[in-house]
Amino acid sequence: MTLARTGDLVGGTGAVLAFNVITLEHAEGIADGLSAAGVPGILQVSENAVRFHGGRMAALVAACREVAAAADVPVSVHLDHVQDLALARQVVAEAGRLDISSLMVDAAHLPYEENVATTAELAAAGHAQGLWVEAELGEIGGKDGAHAPGVRTDPDEAASFVERTGVDGLAVAVGSSHAMTTATARLDHDLIARLAERLPVPLVLHGSSGVPVDGLRAAVAAGIRKINVGTALNVGYTAQVRSYLAGDDKVTDPRKYLAGARDAVRDTVRDLAGALA
Repeated sequence: MTLARTGDLVGGTGAVLAFNVITLEHAEGIADGLSAAGVPGILQVSENAVRFHGGRMAALVAACREVAAAADVPVSVHLDHVQDLALARQVVAEAGRLDISSLMVDAAHLPYEENVATTAELAAAGHAQGLWVEAELGEIGGKDGAHAPGVRTDPDEAASFVERTGVDGLAVAVGSSHAMTTATARLDHDLIARLAERLPVPLVLHGSSGVPVDGLRAAVAAGIRKINVGTALNVGYTAQVRSYLAGDDKVTDPRKYLAGARDAVRDTVRDLAGALA
């Protein structure tokens, strides 16, 4: 298949799943899981992942792009949680060469008016390059420093924010937190419904690894249209590596233990996609 475009996957009455990529095995496992479930999805590369790879954004994105294009279902490539303005501008400037179709501008850590101005600037520049642009209002918990838990997105403020920035999708704070290793978060589904009613753009749920499947189903019914998942993949990935190494203290070939890690990612994606289909 050819590479899908995020804007074509987000919207309608259901939600598209977006999974964060750290290693090549993540990308392969995600694509295999989506293909096994028979549903489209998104490979996401975060600013943190780019930093982990020594700033080699183009190399990591290229790997995701090739894996996505070879999948049996439509898969797009997205740059996620970009806070560094220099990196965001680089992504926009090189969008054609990178062959990505979407970007999340994360300026929620800035004062509101600065968030608006920064997001509007990058949304306009991104649109000129054909990018679908996501932003965030109401800091979503679970990250060090700027992202404070307990914050909720105000519908009136969100409506004004979308109008002033021209973004195509909005990540909202409705009770989830990043980096949760257990699915115990309780979402405010009434708030999601009010936000969906007020806003003309799709709503995005971050920190979805911490939400039980029935909570995700209810969130989709209330109006969530993009569901971001990262930590749940890493839990399975790391468990398989840990188990293999514990059982063989002489292994040196990383293929031996990364094969199981990749399979764990595949199974997590397949099972979640199947449960929400």
